[in-house]
Amino acid sequence: MAILVTGGLGYIGSHTVVELLHNDFDVVIVDDLSNSEKFILDNIEKVSGKRPAFYPFDLKRRELIKQLLDAHQIDGCINFAAFKAVGESQEKPLDYYENNLFTLVNLLQEFKERNISNFIFSSSCTVYGQADQQPIDENTPLKLPESSYGKTKQMGEEILKDFATAYQKRVSLLRYFNPIGAHSTALLGELPIGIPNNLVPYVTQTAAGIREKLSIWGNDYPTADGTAIRDYIYVVDLAKAHVKALQKLMATEEDTKIDIYNLGTGNGSSVLEVVRAFENANQVKVPYQICERRAGDITVAYANPAKAEKELGWKAETTLEEALRTTWEWQKYLETRS
Repeated sequence: MAILVTGGLGYIGSHTVVELLHNDFDVVIVDDLSNSEKFILDNIEKVSGKRPAFYPFDLKRRELIKQLLDAHQIDGCINFAAFKAVGESQEKPLDYYENNLFTLVNLLQEFKERNISNFIFSSSCTVYGQADQQPIDENTPLKLPESSYGKTKQMGEEILKDFATAYQKRVSLLRYFNPIGAHSTALLGELPIGIPNNLVPYVTQTAAGIREKLSIWGNDYPTADGTAIRDYIYVVDLAKAHVKALQKLMATEEDTKIDIYNLGTGNGSSVLEVVRAFENANQVKVPYQICERRAGDITVAYANPAKAEKELGWKAETTLEEALRTTWEWQKYLETRS
């Protein structure tokens, strides 16, 4: 079985490629390298013992998608190709709508014409906005997200629901919470270009002395320590969920299927709790400063992952401190490359 993985050299994509290869799938990667680097392909091979096919192009170029699908018998797709920074999306909304939605439609047009099903979409808990209740399950009402990034994920889900219904396709919408950590080999991890937009890579870069201080965006939230709360899930646990979701889609006899799963640990941790856990796990200090709240951020979000455990036989198994330990090992590996 050959699976197309878009954004497959990115953070979650690269870890998922490794898990697919471990489960005997053939993998074809498309990545425009806008938020990744070519050496990740070499490291995927080192970790898995296999080298997937790789195409470095932008999915907005539909003619190149055609050429790829002419060259490979693709049985399904896991789509990670998207811009993903909440704060940046507020500054560059049109870039996010163009990149995250045009590329998705291009892929689906080709899948429709070639009668390919089994499409997994990298979605996000941002589709719930600030939920009225915690934890968040799949029946929690969707709200208009605060950020343009979240809006592209919500729109992407609606596009895929219509795609599945109109053309008898099988799709899985994976709404995940906050991925953190790195592969246990320290050969794969989050590789932010420029200043990190996510908390944990900023923590590691601050601990390494690359950044002077960590900026904590707001300490006046209605939480125990005043900082925002998220559900932080280890990236390898998350990658394994994608394989489980794909296997479930491919095993079904239904022509039309729409699966939706929340992927998280079920536990919420505040920003300050993450900083302290990182310090405890790695015996390093992280200097920080409190700043004003950031536009688009919500107060609390953590998952009820019971549906994924029941239907996919999957659950997150890695502790917060262990995930943060792997992040520090990845940061030290990156320093050896510089």
